[in-house]
Amino acid sequence: MNLNIALLPGDGVGPEVLAQAVKCLQAVEETFNHEFVFKEALVGAAAIDKKGKPLPQSTLKLCQDADAVLFGAIGDPKYDNDPEAKIRPEQGLLELRKSLGLFANIRPVLSHPSLLHKSPLKKEIISGTDFVIYRELTGGIYFGEKKLNKEGTVASDLCEYSETEISRIAHLAFKAAKGRKKKVTLVDKANVLESSRLWRKVVTRIGESYPEVTLDFLFVDNAAMQLVLNPTQFDVILTENMFGDILSDEGSVIGGSIGLLASASIGDENALFEPIHGSYPQAKGKNVANPIASILSAAMLLEHFGLMEEAMAIKLAVDKSLRKGIVTPDIKSKSQFGTQQVGDYIAHSIVDIEDNFRVNDENIDLGKSTII
Repeated sequence: MNLNIALLPGDGVGPEVLAQAVKCLQAVEETFNHEFVFKEALVGAAAIDKKGKPLPQSTLKLCQDADAVLFGAIGDPKYDNDPEAKIRPEQGLLELRKSLGLFANIRPVLSHPSLLHKSPLKKEIISGTDFVIYRELTGGIYFGEKKLNKEGTVASDLCEYSETEISRIAHLAFKAAKGRKKKVTLVDKANVLESSRLWRKVVTRIGESYPEVTLDFLFVDNAAMQLVLNPTQFDVILTENMFGDILSDEGSVIGGSIGLLASASIGDENALFEPIHGSYPQAKGKNVANPIASILSAAMLLEHFGLMEEAMAIKLAVDKSLRKGIVTPDIKSKSQFGTQQVGDYIAHSIVDIEDNFRVNDENIDLGKSTII
């Protein structure tokens, strides 16, 4: 298969982790005889510094013309720490999602057997966790009308949803559940919010078209509690923009590190894949950022195009690196492996899919992995 992939490294550790995802896609290219063409563009703080805006027109055009977008991270302390800043890096990502029509954010959450000890939750609680969050991405309070009075003392943010916005992601969630454990949980705040009551009405009606799928409901505060009390009860969680943003970050503690969680943002014609972690500016250039979430985002990209065997090769290579302890310090505090070394190991594992090699750990530490 031939794919044109737009690369948006962004800010902080974004360029470092994205480079490892590209390395793994190139390994897939070599192993499975595909052709991937990569083109890079600016976004976020990097784009503001060079182009004066977080999403230059040239970047948007590249993404519109590409088959898919692979994203790094976005954000910079000089904007985070300035409440008066009128232009912010995150505006670039929000505008990109809106312009590409990326209405559904898909975030898998699962517990890795070799990392159960890393989670702050008890092993017996998280063991076997495997659910996915379907978060509506282009509506709600993040995109609603925003007001501030002249004195700067009263502010408001409008949370608004239409039946069309709700129904299109609901159908995706139910279709996903049909191929999983056949359960959808709608998370809302229907006891308080009118927008949530519309969600519940629309999703209930759509659920009747999927009789093989069980639909249940949780208020968001209860859902947040249930994620840490009994995460294995969930299969597909369906929710609105802000609730999904919060719950998916909460779900990261189950895996033991936010550096493990990948995501896909899907529209009718476009798709973007990114790790859910932020730009982590403190680690920029230090070769310590975990690249696995970015690498697993590349696997989701392959799945999107029906390349299931290729995606599984990446997942198996990631699992091997976790089992063998070839990980960054966020997972193993005394690890001597960095971002590049972990990426090298996973890429080599993809190429040698027969699993008939050993890797010299010392050479990996030096950035010179060798197949023996």
